[in-house]
Amino acid sequence: MTEAVTVWTMARRPRWIAALALALVVAAGFAGLSQWQLARAVATGTVIERDTETAVPVEDVAKPQAPVTDRANAQIVTATGRWNAGDYSLVSNRLNKGLVGYWVVGHFSAGLDSGTTAGLAIAVGWSADRAVATSAMKALEEEASLAVVPIVGRYIPAEGPQDSDFEHGKLSTMTPGAFLNTWKTPDAAGVYGGYLTAAVAAPGLTRIDSPKPSSDVEVNLLNIFYAVEWVVFAGFAIFLWYRLVRDAWEREQEEAAEASIAEASASGGTAAGAQPAHVN
Repeated sequence: MTEAVTVWTMARRPRWIAALALALVVAAGFAGLSQWQLARAVATGTVIERDTETAVPVEDVAKPQAPVTDRANAQIVTATGRWNAGDYSLVSNRLNKGLVGYWVVGHFSAGLDSGTTAGLAIAVGWSADRAVATSAMKALEEEASLAVVPIVGRYIPAEGPQDSDFEHGKLSTMTPGAFLNTWKTPDAAGVYGGYLTAAVAAPGLTRIDSPKPSSDVEVNLLNIFYAVEWVVFAGFAIFLWYRLVRDAWEREQEEAAEASIAEASASGGTAAGAQPAHVN
């Protein structure tokens, strides 16, 4: 108790008060960073509710030659246009309810208000058997016409082309921009950045499982960990100030003890060296 009081007395000296003020400023900065990390954890875990299941025209949420926005991502959309014969493709390594199979993908020229069309890649169905998927694709090729038809599907962001070999017809990813290398019919307005999974499967194929976006909230543990770290740093700043004060106090105590010993030794040496008086 006496030691704590003595340390506290030393801490009231001007230089240690200034050091404490600095430590508090640093701790406040760390606390602010901790609060920011917690806010980030809440922000990234917040689900923005939006209606993705009410069909809207594709041109209302997406534009050709543009990336897929948050508003368009996983949105059910409608489009009106025509299928292009000779522009169907088979995409491999596609999962459907946990099973690996093939998608049949068509080139749909979606009409715009200006009268021009924009290319839209549409996956019209899935099959676990390559022969079945190929047969369905050939049937679609034969039935293709210039008739204008409506289509409904879920709009999905494009995938990277790294797993596909478009030049040799080996496709395993949905990359609308790369489909331009295989499509024979050009579109004046370019191509949409995303693709559709058709709400109704083509004859002979299974409907592609494309559920609505999950609304589950996932806690961002990394941000929370960082927030705890900053709190620890804030506490360490105050602890460091305390240790510096205590160390300074201990040094003063040691110096005082050494000075006392030196003084005692000097006094003892003088007494031992004194000569007694002679009595005649």
